[in-house]
Amino acid sequence: MPYCVRCGEKVPEDAAFCPNCGSPIRAMLERRFEKADWGERFIAWIIDMIVLGAVLNTFRGYTGWRIPLHLPMIIPFIDPGFDNFAYFLYWTVMEGVYGQSIGKMVMRLRVIRMNGERTDLPHAAVESIGKAFLLPIDCLIGWILYPQNKQRLFNHISETIVIKTHG
Repeated sequence: MPYCVRCGEKVPEDAAFCPNCGSPIRAMLERRFEKADWGERFIAWIIDMIVLGAVLNTFRGYTGWRIPLHLPMIIPFIDPGFDNFAYFLYWTVMEGVYGQSIGKMVMRLRVIRMNGERTDLPHAAVESIGKAFLLPIDCLIGWILYPQNKQRLFNHISETIVIKTHG
């Protein structure tokens, strides 16, 4: 649920104005933040996959680690492998502490809360579950249900959006 930028009151998802102070909600959010396009977000994701993939492969090479990369898939589209847990931790820490992963830094993108505040570790953890373990489902549901906010399902659940940073 979003919050009013002026008074901090919770407002309903579909509200155009704050019921407490009357401030326009959606117009204020649209003016303040330019939402990142899906293409930019995809490129940032590819960069993250390459960077962390290189780190994980180097780690495996030096340690001689022979743990399977993926556990058997019990449920379709859910991958609980070691790499997925590493990606989950990476995105949770980077986006929870800095608001950006390395890919987002390169693409000049940032994850913020729907109310305009910086994201934190708990919100980043919820947001990261989808892209680390459930990406196809996360994206498809988000594209269908939340196209106006350019949110994946777990962006919506965690009340976060990805915006462009200019500069």
